[in-house]
Amino acid sequence: MSMVRVGLVQMSCAKEPSLNLSKAITGIREAAAKGAQIICLQELFTSLYFCDVEEYENFKLAEPIPGPSTDSLSAVAKELNVVIIASLFEKRAQGIYHNTTAVLDADGTYLGKYRKMHIPDDPAYFEKFYFTPGDLGYKVFQTKYAKIGVLICWDQWYPEAARITSLMGAEILFYPTAIGWATAQDEDTNQEQYQAWQTIQRSHAVANGVFVVSVNRVGFEQEGRMKFWGGSFVSNPFGNLLYSASHDKEENAVVEIDINKTDFYRTHWPFLRDRRIDSYQPITKRFIDET
Repeated sequence: MSMVRVGLVQMSCAKEPSLNLSKAITGIREAAAKGAQIICLQELFTSLYFCDVEEYENFKLAEPIPGPSTDSLSAVAKELNVVIIASLFEKRAQGIYHNTTAVLDADGTYLGKYRKMHIPDDPAYFEKFYFTPGDLGYKVFQTKYAKIGVLICWDQWYPEAARITSLMGAEILFYPTAIGWATAQDEDTNQEQYQAWQTIQRSHAVANGVFVVSVNRVGFEQEGRMKFWGGSFVSNPFGNLLYSASHDKEENAVVEIDINKTDFYRTHWPFLRDRRIDSYQPITKRFIDET
């Protein structure tokens, strides 16, 4: 297929997981009614963003993948003939948990999962307390409508992740995300952070000649101390914004993209052709000390 309609479900979350799952399914149905074929949900959509604290009780939010949430979403995917990208808190085994995204094909088939590779540890984002780094490597999934790559939130700052996933044949890069502003922060800092976040992902689109779809949550959490900034967007392979969401509203958007445009951009701006792969070995080092 050439023309593919992607759906973005940007929503706020409540404490009760069942309410969030129900809201997400409603968003999926609305996007499908608008013609969406591949629908992406935000990072950890079944709960509030719990990594603001290091609390053992939060491990009870985790579930196996495949498991209850993927079973529910699989039925919806099959009913609506849509692909669903679902970011979940995975319980792999006793004491081993991951930040994981499952991909469900349009016939309801579970295609597999991607485990977040880059795990942050910042104030109010204590993810290293909860998540074991991904060990499945970078992944692409051949769905009914397109071959897609999935990366998760903090992964979006790393050009290596986008490059490798693109080289594996991804026609679209999807980034389920949960990122926000501290409400005590000034507006200039807010905008600087948001612009950096969007710019780095649009840069991945340019460098790799692929479409990028980023889906973030909205709403106030952490007792009002954090405002998740939304701003979900779709970029074409040259960094042009095809859609950009608000910072404070729940939105279900559908954007049509032409994945054949990748060939146009890659031939006119042949970054992949001109890569000097013989010179890139230093990238595997943590830091290059010239002394």
